Amino acid sequence: MTDSPSNSEFMDRSPAILERLLSLHPKRMDLSLGRVERLLARLGNPEERLPPLIHVAGTNGKGSTVATMRAILEAAGQDIHVYTSPHLVSFHERIRLAGRLVSDEDLSRALALCEEVNDGDPITFFEITTVAAMVLFAEVPADCLLLEVGLGGRLDATNVAPDPMVSVITPISMDHEQWLGETLPAIAAEKAGILRSGVPAVFAPQAPAAGEVLEAVARRVGAPCLVGGQDWTARSDGGRLVVEDLNGLVDLPLPRLPGQHQIVNAGLAVTALKTAGLLPSPDRVEAGITAIDWPARLQRLQTGHLVGQAPGGAEVWLDGGHNPDAGKAVASFMADLEDRVPKPLILIAGMLNTKDPVHYFEAFQGLVHHVYTVSIPETESTWTADELSAKVLAAGLSSDPMPSVAAVMDHLGGLDASEPPRILICGSLYLAGQVLAENGTPPD
Repeated sequence: MTDSPSNSEFMDRSPAILERLLSLHPKRMDLSLGRVERLLARLGNPEERLPPLIHVAGTNGKGSTVATMRAILEAAGQDIHVYTSPHLVSFHERIRLAGRLVSDEDLSRALALCEEVNDGDPITFFEITTVAAMVLFAEVPADCLLLEVGLGGRLDATNVAPDPMVSVITPISMDHEQWLGETLPAIAAEKAGILRSGVPAVFAPQAPAAGEVLEAVARRVGAPCLVGGQDWTARSDGGRLVVEDLNGLVDLPLPRLPGQHQIVNAGLAVTALKTAGLLPSPDRVEAGITAIDWPARLQRLQTGHLVGQAPGGAEVWLDGGHNPDAGKAVASFMADLEDRVPKPLILIAGMLNTKDPVHYFEAFQGLVHHVYTVSIPETESTWTADELSAKVLAAGLSSDPMPSVAAVMDHLGGLDASEPPRILICGSLYLAGQVLAENGTPPD
């Protein structure tokens, strides 16, 4: 691995290779393990040479939980590989090798190898890029790999990895129904597909319909489990984070990531590391939990091009949550802000047409002054601004379609408002990534 690109043969090749890989399978989504297993076998099974790993599935909070574990382990001086998806601005964000974003040289080399060995056989984009990540993870020494499921769990490409130290399942809610099932129990059964015999599992607190399925699958496969709300708890107490299980409690600062839901995510991360035997000394845990970085999750944008277009004194927030439970979490945070520092709340929203806008926006009833809707640029599966505006109206909120986020900012900047607004750009990680790029604040 190199810290930065150094070989001109590979400089900036990854975008072209990634574009070619999109054409290898007629479907963007086709859940299966066979194609991944075939390609890994041709490559000499690099998944068998991965560092010790923690596997993370769920609907909401996967990325935040992984980011918390990474921050804690890196604060303890460990070299950590990380695999997450989707990315916000650059594909390189998906792969961290021993603490650094993968270089274009290394990424291009791994992608080119997988493309060559695959030899044109059908394989989805996520599958072949996951294999490329495993090639890189097998090459570079690290203390631990934090491996986030892409979609579901049972048939997700990451589920070809060897047994983890611990399996983690974050809160499960309705999302991706067209692939995972139309009910919460069906979706939970897919997520539970990462559980392995004899491997401990840590579950976030779940809705009963999901929790019952997770516990039943754990019993069936023989995975001892720690159930959130029963075997472990996380709470805010006197401005501190208290994580407690049957062996005692850990008293920590509140996590850097804002929102009450991040209390649960941080508690899940701490409990998972403790279960894996990886929780470092209290001072290292404190250092990590106050340094978590995970963009587009209730991120306050302080500077940048788009922020500069906002009315003077306005707050600008960015969040990529896109399902009803995410809407509830974000609305709860905004309500807390309103109680402390009242400001008119304006939403700028864009969503994929595979999502449920009405139930997402219903969480904001009585809280939002107005919603401006936009299409997500360069995304085929976006709700148009007009379509999404109609969904917002159906949720009982006032709304107008607009051509772009920048156009909304210009519009708001030209209004004669007596009080600067609180602006929340929300509804999609794809939109969030484009906002970060346009604003000039890409993640690193």
